Amino acid sequence: MVRTRVGYAGGTKRNPTYHSLGDHAETLQIDYDPAQVSYERLLDIFWENHDPLQPPWSRQYMAIILYHNEEQKRLATESKEREGTLRKGEIVTEIVPAGEFYLAEDYHQKYRLRNDRDLMTEFNGIYRVNLDFVNSTAAARVNGYLDGYGTPEDLERELASLGLSPAAGKRLQAIVGKRGKIGGRC
Repeated sequence: MVRTRVGYAGGTKRNPTYHSLGDHAETLQIDYDPAQVSYERLLDIFWENHDPLQPPWSRQYMAIILYHNEEQKRLATESKEREGTLRKGEIVTEIVPAGEFYLAEDYHQKYRLRNDRDLMTEFNGIYRVNLDFVNSTAAARVNGYLDGYGTPEDLERELASLGLSPAAGKRLQAIVGKRGKIGGRC
């Protein structure tokens, strides 16, 4: 992933907020390098990480794929049909045009990272402007590791590119290594 940001999309209300979403859903915006990961693989990850047969209890938490072009729409639709066949049920996940994406409030961004005081102190020293932190590839990658995505081997390969101090790097390795021994998402 190049960058991830959380926000609101899929609705019509202008400038939604967490406490005034209107008809938007909470969403994740992903910038990715297609030379590293395909759109099809991202769809696979999406389907693996939610129950598309379960209706949401509110529009805010609905499962939704927001496409940006006809190719993405086609691939998303094909993947939805495949999932329906595999799961033998009606998929309630919606597929709709992306429309405008509204960035969520700061406290929602990089949630796992924001809850690790030591690593967050490190990132506050690196990024003096919050939007730079929100848009940071390194912050997105570290947040993913903290949330259980990636292996100790993955982290070892990219640790030097994250811009962390040696102490912060060791802390992150300890967290990911401990989780790697008891399982985790990869």
